[in-house]
Amino acid sequence: MTRFNSKAARAQPTSRVTSTGRILRSYEGGRGRERDARSELFLLAVANFVSQQTFYESGADRDDRFARLVRRLAVEDPEWTAGLLGWLRGEGNLRTASIVGAAEYVKARLDTGATAGPASRQVVASVLQRPDEPGEFLAYWTAMYGRSVPKPVKRGIADAVRRLYSGRSLLKYDTASKGYRFGDILNLVHAAPDPDKPWQGELFRYALDRRHNPDTALPPASNRVLTAHRELMALPPAERRAVVTSPGGAERLAAAGITWEALAGWLQGPMDKAAWEAVIPSMGAMALVRNLRNFDRAGVSDEVAALVAARISDPAEVARSRQFPFRYLAAYQHAPSLRWSYPLEQALGHSLANVPALPGRTLVLVDRSGSMWAPLSDRSQLNRADAAAVFGTALALRAQHADLVEFGTSSRRLSYGKGESVLKILGRFGDLGGTDTVSAVRAHYRGQDRVLIVTDEQYAHSRYGDPTEQVPAKVPVYTWNLAGYRAGHGPSGSANRHTFGGLTDAAFRMVPLLEAARDADWPWAA
Repeated sequence: MTRFNSKAARAQPTSRVTSTGRILRSYEGGRGRERDARSELFLLAVANFVSQQTFYESGADRDDRFARLVRRLAVEDPEWTAGLLGWLRGEGNLRTASIVGAAEYVKARLDTGATAGPASRQVVASVLQRPDEPGEFLAYWTAMYGRSVPKPVKRGIADAVRRLYSGRSLLKYDTASKGYRFGDILNLVHAAPDPDKPWQGELFRYALDRRHNPDTALPPASNRVLTAHRELMALPPAERRAVVTSPGGAERLAAAGITWEALAGWLQGPMDKAAWEAVIPSMGAMALVRNLRNFDRAGVSDEVAALVAARISDPAEVARSRQFPFRYLAAYQHAPSLRWSYPLEQALGHSLANVPALPGRTLVLVDRSGSMWAPLSDRSQLNRADAAAVFGTALALRAQHADLVEFGTSSRRLSYGKGESVLKILGRFGDLGGTDTVSAVRAHYRGQDRVLIVTDEQYAHSRYGDPTEQVPAKVPVYTWNLAGYRAGHGPSGSANRHTFGGLTDAAFRMVPLLEAARDADWPWAA
């Protein structure tokens, strides 16, 4: 085999996650490396499900560390911090962390009187991308800082309201369960209608009336969705199921903005086969994925199931949903019947489409130690160990030649075949106890052209030094950090030592850049 001569070994480009040179101890006693504030915040942000307990760090401690870093950098480096927060909500698809971060950005700048850099109003608007998020932002702000809402927050929320509020969004998100209704938000921020949306003034008035006079509020006659919805809501309960089963029932429900969440309440009865089959055509792809068990319980037909399978496995739908690959893995692991297995496997493959095809020889090390088995979030049954295995396997399958290794207290190389299913290979991974990253690298590095380690970086002390020191300095070592703890397991930002974070493919795109002798910028600047 012709050896791959990496340009990175000659040009020695750098990446943005940077070590300060100060030594810290990992939670397992290893000789860790402190990162600079920007690097620490980036890695924490992309791994942080707010209020989530991790193996070594409580949810409250992580939230406090996140808020402290945002407040510091909002003043010291506002351009970078604003870019991070916008990217988190956009390509990063992390709602809560971006909203919390934007609130702390505003608070820090108000407290210090900072004026240079992106306006707080713009940062607030940038993280509000779904119609219920203005209410979530206000709920966080008032819980933390009281009911006095400063002008930059009001103006940023008003900008988002003009962009996000519509008849359909009102029906979906303006519900009694929300702490802040659309009318409450409009009262608070005094959002003027968008001049390019002449219908929005009537909508805003209806939202206010619906909040304060729900029994007499009438939707604007010009809004077809709201008037169709009112007609359906006015039907006696005894007549509603006939709408579902009638020809054109599915179209009528969709035209009235009846979502699957609202349908059971409207019917005042069970979500049976007919109800699901009527609402499935108007459901989003990820809503379909989340309800596969409900479809089977209701006994939806094979014809409808085939339509669901086609939707959830469609490459364009997968790309549009912007879901992390581990969402599809979790759905696959809990799929109630075999008819969903192959579509979910296809969806997972599509979600990994941007993983680079690396030339030459690659060593891929996947951390399966005890600290990796905590769930990614309170809302997920999937853990970091399986998330790491998904990405490690994808990297190995896409590479020209790769050694795929799992490690913990011990380590072992996993067999796989080119073209083999990611999900089948995942079944070969185990639970390997402690975190002896150093021994794993020493045992399996045999002159490969690069080393990739997917881990939480909390390695045990070794007399041989840190994991990256086991590889010649001219060989690139890439670390994917899945937890965002403070101490790294080796230096980063220097030549051939690079750390990335998160569970999206954005970081993987950095590898070809580095190996083409280009510096790897932050994802939002690349």
